Amino acid sequence: MSATFLEQSEIFELTGRKLKSLQVQALRQMGVPFFINAIGRPVVTRTAIEGKAAQAVPSEKGAWVPPGLRRK
Repeated sequence: MSATFLEQSEIFELTGRKLKSLQVQALRQMGVPFFINAIGRPVVTRTAIEGKAAQAVPSEKGAWVPPGLRRK
């Protein structure tokens, strides 16, 4: 099983940048979804790169519908 997030070396390889601010800039330009952690480093999920969709959790209830549109 692989890690949930890319390692810093993988982010460097993806962006070609070592500085955090330049990695963020490169990720934004590439349209890669990411977030900034508490120490200012960009964090990228592996699924954002591999293109796999997150598994949906089955719901026992149907989708929420506003009261005015509910069928009786």
